[in-house]
Amino acid sequence: MINVSIMGATGYAGVELVRLLLTHPQVKLSHLSSVSFEGKPISEIYPALHGICDELLTGEEGLYEDTDVLFTSLPAGLSEPVAKKCAEKGILLIDLGADFRLTDPASYEKWYGRAYSEPALHEKAAYCIPELHGQRLKTAKIIGNPGCYPTSIALAIAPALTGGLIKAQGIVIDSKSGVTGAGRGLTQTSHFPDCNEAFSPYKVASHRHTPEIEQTLSELAGSSLTVTFVPHLLPLNRGILSTLYTELTAPQQLPELVEKWKAFYADKPFVRVLAAGETANLRNVKYSNYCDISLHLDARAGRLILVSAIDNMVKGAAGQAIQNMNIAMGLPETEGLMMVPPAF
Repeated sequence: MINVSIMGATGYAGVELVRLLLTHPQVKLSHLSSVSFEGKPISEIYPALHGICDELLTGEEGLYEDTDVLFTSLPAGLSEPVAKKCAEKGILLIDLGADFRLTDPASYEKWYGRAYSEPALHEKAAYCIPELHGQRLKTAKIIGNPGCYPTSIALAIAPALTGGLIKAQGIVIDSKSGVTGAGRGLTQTSHFPDCNEAFSPYKVASHRHTPEIEQTLSELAGSSLTVTFVPHLLPLNRGILSTLYTELTAPQQLPELVEKWKAFYADKPFVRVLAAGETANLRNVKYSNYCDISLHLDARAGRLILVSAIDNMVKGAAGQAIQNMNIAMGLPETEGLMMVPPAF
């Protein structure tokens, strides 16, 4: 059994890790840590866990004992000191925060307002979307789990960029996320009266996921690129739907494009490429680790429009983190993750 601990277990991504790992056949939960609720059972914070997981929440003390894998779900700037302790003790760290996502220290400082406190650690870290970077996990001691928006975007567009099917510049990305994407801490925009029966963009062309998106897409394209990225807040709990507008490099036929996407993801169990004429829908991925992708051809304008749907708390956070753990620990990547989405 793999002894797993979670730091930040009462945040939305943290408790989602708890929910998923409780049914993982190769995992034993060792420690659940929370600064805000130390000493309380997690089932008091989330009553859905009553009788299933009544583990007392701890501080950091003792967290590194009996732990093979530590998941951190913390605000930016807090994971590096934890990673240093894990590196000293031989514990695999999987960070669901932003500290190990960007390879350029200057970019991190620009977008997050602080410099890396442990720059040497980043040489041991691997940023990994499993379907695109799984080979990096063979030697990684620190795993930077991707952001939810970048995951939905990179999976949709990867075959187009690596295959030279679209122009690398001029990509426009319109994404919509459920309210859980903002985290458990309350803000004015996440108050029920403000987000219910409402729909609007936020952080237009200034969202912190922008450099991560550009870093990942530039690597796929083999050249530096910039994108226009506009996120929106949906009045629902979970899910991300991303629509990408791209310009084709040459005329294409939709059936052939769909087959190229299917071939690209043929051995990737969590990516489902839909048939021509179908459209990705959040309803069909809810509570699951699947990413659904649909392709749409605007032949008149010479554009390929890509749509992807993920559950931002699973494939966009906790599920993908477990998928990364499975690969890094030599387990089947689907272990503990074959949740069937609800039909309605």
